[in-house]
Amino acid sequence: MIRAAVVTVSDRSATGARADESGPIAVAALREAGFDCDDAVVVPDGADSVERALTVEIVAGVKLIITTGGTGVSPRDQTPEGTSRVVTREIPGIAEELRRRGASEKPAGMLTRGLAGVVDPHGALVVNLPGSPAGVASGMPVVLSVARHVLDQLGGSDH
Repeated sequence: MIRAAVVTVSDRSATGARADESGPIAVAALREAGFDCDDAVVVPDGADSVERALTVEIVAGVKLIITTGGTGVSPRDQTPEGTSRVVTREIPGIAEELRRRGASEKPAGMLTRGLAGVVDPHGALVVNLPGSPAGVASGMPVVLSVARHVLDQLGGSDH
């Protein structure tokens, strides 16, 4: 079974001021799709905390990491910056489709700055989703539609 992880990026959820509502949606989707996934890890906003959380999961052997939150335009929204420190090759098509789908549902969806990419040589895929429960619910089918193929490719399978 392929190991997956969800990292929720939110100052308010990290301090306990607000419950994490988006992480559990991603976890449930991953489990339903057959991935081995623990409950979401919650970290505060900021590039450093995102980089640390991703690195911990990658070193632990996780192959698919979904982040929720921190992809907007406020000063503390630095999930893409932290992700870019870990990802070695971007897969822009995933992020573009997530933005396209999000914008078709709500105009603010075009403001998400999320990234998607692989981490070499670990063979991991990282995808940033917005922090809203609706954004995660509409984004997870996009991710799941290609995740196994990407992971197979990273593992050396042919097209």
